[in-house]
Amino acid sequence: MDKSELKKILKPLIKECIKEVIFEDGVLSGLITEVAQGLSNVQPVSTPARKPQRSNGTATIAAKKQLNEVKQQMQKAAGLSGAFEGTSPLPGGGANNTQHGPLRNLNPGDAGVNIDGLIKMTGGWDHLK
Repeated sequence: MDKSELKKILKPLIKECIKEVIFEDGVLSGLITEVAQGLSNVQPVSTPARKPQRSNGTATIAAKKQLNEVKQQMQKAAGLSGAFEGTSPLPGGGANNTQHGPLRNLNPGDAGVNIDGLIKMTGGWDHLK
């Protein structure tokens, strides 16, 4: 008997034995349970969150001082030293700038017209109760 004939005889027998063990003895359900437990225990890999460092006053003051020095050096290098001193932002500028609308040309800080006198002239809101 050569190797190929032996393989033809043994392969179906081995296949049948494996099926019996897996399905009848409950090995498959045990494997599935173990895999499911293993998957639920897997923790996602993430970088540890950095705790914010409490800065004492001197570290903050030193950082601000260094930032101001860098700003001044860059302004001098670009020839813009003091170019915007004494100016104020435009009233409609910034991220909330809208080009349309009835109040687009008005200053958002404007208090408007005081209408307290109108309410006094009509006798107030008491008659509406």
